[in-house]
Amino acid sequence: MLKITNLQKTFNPGTVNAKTALAGLDLTLKNGDFVTVIGGNGAGKSTMLNAISGVWKPDYGTIEIDGVDVTNMPEHKRAKFLGRVFQDPMMGTAPDMEIAENLGIAARRGTKRKLRWGIKKTEREEYKKLLATLELGLENRLSSKVGLLSGGQRQAVTLLMATLNRPKLLLLDEHTAALDPKTAAKVLEITNKIVTENNLTTLMITHNMHDAIEYGNRLIMMHEGKVIVDVSGEEKKKLTIPQLLELFEKASGSEFANDKVMLSK
Repeated sequence: MLKITNLQKTFNPGTVNAKTALAGLDLTLKNGDFVTVIGGNGAGKSTMLNAISGVWKPDYGTIEIDGVDVTNMPEHKRAKFLGRVFQDPMMGTAPDMEIAENLGIAARRGTKRKLRWGIKKTEREEYKKLLATLELGLENRLSSKVGLLSGGQRQAVTLLMATLNRPKLLLLDEHTAALDPKTAAKVLEITNKIVTENNLTTLMITHNMHDAIEYGNRLIMMHEGKVIVDVSGEEKKKLTIPQLLELFEKASGSEFANDKVMLSK
């Protein structure tokens, strides 16, 4: 579903501020893989997601999604393949529009627009059922402005919007980092439910090692623009945080040092 080959990107090349963000990154995801991504500051995690999304073009290498080479495809054209949720709950939604209207926009993503009534009655009923699955009481607030929701409620709605059309690839960029622990746990629970029930191929960046081990069927650790640890299946299920740190140190030749990363909930 995703194949990244020898991806390279240096920002501000030829200057004193030159920074190599991706240094020959290779990564392949099978259909239905739920991969958690962890790494220190400057490891290349968000840069990788931006490359996949088409925010910028790589200096070298290729990106394929479901067999389609999207390396040189503009951001708006490859959007039909992708769903993405950002760290900031304020991103990804239109705050001055109703919950139903936001979901309606997401449902029409990538399709031709016609002049007609915005949201049909049948659509409202469908959205009500979808919102009920979140168990946050939002099914009774279809007309509420999204900007009035809490951070957790907003991230949950954004998750629904990102997955409404069953994207080929779901990108989660530390989407619980700005939430309090209790709310983050609820959003992760919702995330896991949506991803597993719909068999969505997913890349989830997290700063929490416990969550990286608990969720998904595969875990990758990045360092200096490359994947240096890749565990899956039974090995991942049995993994402990000390073992993960040991794997990192063996692969990188250095200790894992990053104040942002949480070792537990």
